[in-house]
Amino acid sequence: QVQLVESGGGLVQAGGSLRLSCAASGRTSSSFAMGWFRQAPGKERDFVAAISRSGGSTYYSSAVKGRFTISRDNAKITLYLQMNSLKPEDTAVYYCAARSPRYNSGSDRFRDYDYWGQGTQVTVSS
Repeated sequence: QVQLVESGGGLVQAGGSLRLSCAASGRTSSSFAMGWFRQAPGKERDFVAAISRSGGSTYYSSAVKGRFTISRDNAKITLYLQMNSLKPEDTAVYYCAARSPRYNSGSDRFRDYDYWGQGTQVTVSS
């Protein structure tokens, strides 16, 4: 089993920045393709960004491309999401997720992920 724990959420004004972290523990002898998703109240869980096992390939939703940056530190087994130019519509619970080690690439489909964190709240005030 793999455990994922997010941190770094909080309240920020529009135009501000936050950096989310996701620490992995447990069966982490292999790296994982990983991703970030978010869910606003009353809405479905939406894809935000994904990264390959090596970190060489990244993918973003159109809503965040150019403002958010996904990265990873495989030595620390930690995933990051740098969020800049935040907007009120970015308000949501943000989840990190990991795919089975069988897969090298990230995915924009939440069903492709096997492990999930508990989420961290991000609130952007106008």
